[in-house]
Amino acid sequence: MAHGTSKRIRSGVSQLTIVEHSLCPLDARVSGRPNLIHEATFRFSDKQKKRRTATARVLCPLGLSPKDELILWGLLSLTLANPESGGELHATRHYMLRKLGLINTKSRRGGRQYIDFTAAIKRIEAVSYQCDKFYDPVRAEHRRMGFGFFSYDMPVEEDSKRAWRIVWDPIFFELAQATGSYLRFNLDVYRELDVAGRRLYLFLSKVFYRRTISPRLNVVDVAEQILGVAESVSTRDKKDRVMRCIAALRHWKVIGESQATRVRAGTFIMVLHRGSLLSNPMKAAPSESPLFEPLTDIGFDVAGANRILRRYDQRVVREWIDITLAARERFGATFFSTSPPAFLTDNVKNASAGKRTPPDWWNAIRKEEQRAAAKRAKAIVRSSQEVDPLQSGAIAAIDDVHATIMQQFIAAGQSPELAHRNAQQYQSALRKKTKPK
Repeated sequence: MAHGTSKRIRSGVSQLTIVEHSLCPLDARVSGRPNLIHEATFRFSDKQKKRRTATARVLCPLGLSPKDELILWGLLSLTLANPESGGELHATRHYMLRKLGLINTKSRRGGRQYIDFTAAIKRIEAVSYQCDKFYDPVRAEHRRMGFGFFSYDMPVEEDSKRAWRIVWDPIFFELAQATGSYLRFNLDVYRELDVAGRRLYLFLSKVFYRRTISPRLNVVDVAEQILGVAESVSTRDKKDRVMRCIAALRHWKVIGESQATRVRAGTFIMVLHRGSLLSNPMKAAPSESPLFEPLTDIGFDVAGANRILRRYDQRVVREWIDITLAARERFGATFFSTSPPAFLTDNVKNASAGKRTPPDWWNAIRKEEQRAAAKRAKAIVRSSQEVDPLQSGAIAAIDDVHATIMQQFIAAGQSPELAHRNAQQYQSALRKKTKPK
């Protein structure tokens, strides 16, 4: 599609079961600690209309900030905007930040935003999510679920303009794109709210999808389960925090009338009315291709970039964009006999006709990367073999995550030896957390 400059309402996409509870503590001083294990419960009705309680456990080796949820839901929306994505998002960091509204469209460098975004990606990638009663819309039943969110592949050089690769966990992505499993919301409004307001906004967006008045909501339950306020916080402070969220959501017309009633000492019940913002379900707006920006960076004008995107398969274009940018970064402008746009156009044209394959130097780079990945995998296997099996059958399943946790620590830059020690400490924390009272 052609790319213009008209302003569109940005949208995010969240998963409906996950909006029922917090992903990490609301207090960033607590949530940002390494080796965080966050537990949250939520209530739901089963097929027999009986109220049940589900428990979610979120394992965060690198910690997790409540602000990271903007990145998670924003990138999910960008991926789902392309029906041919196959569960992968290939885009530059600048493109992703711009589409999320975190940098100005005229800025070519995000500065602090770049650093914060990279750190958030690393934290989210390390997360492992588990739930004992997660609703699966494909099978129309509640099931035990365990998954990560995504993996990433990013350039080593901070100033590289080559695309990042975000690969979503297959189980999570299947859930996220299934009919009746995702919620589309106004990302611009979401971004204007504080982190507590964001969580309540998504929860109420689900509640108000088919009804205009909310059920009776216990204010303390909302604070603890949805906002992520610690149980140790006083009831008064929990109520104050929820009421501040309500005031902000009323300002943005997420809710209309609202009232909170004290039914007994320490117990407050509220009923909320749907606001005009949620009266009509939000639809996905046409999305700019993440390949458009790299093409213009290579040197194409708007018409030329659109012409390339219309004529050729995006997988072929994507590969030769990366080859072109890699050549420019590694060999400089003298590598191109005419110009980078001419180089890319000629190669895409011939590759699409089956007459051109990636150059030998590119294949050599890929083989070296594969060898390095295999070497890291062997190191993980050797280290994991040193771990003594747990004796307690009640928590034996925790051992299954050891290799995954090690991989996450290694991906964060730790040596295999240090990652092994930290994974053992993480397991010890899990055993204490899950040990029967």
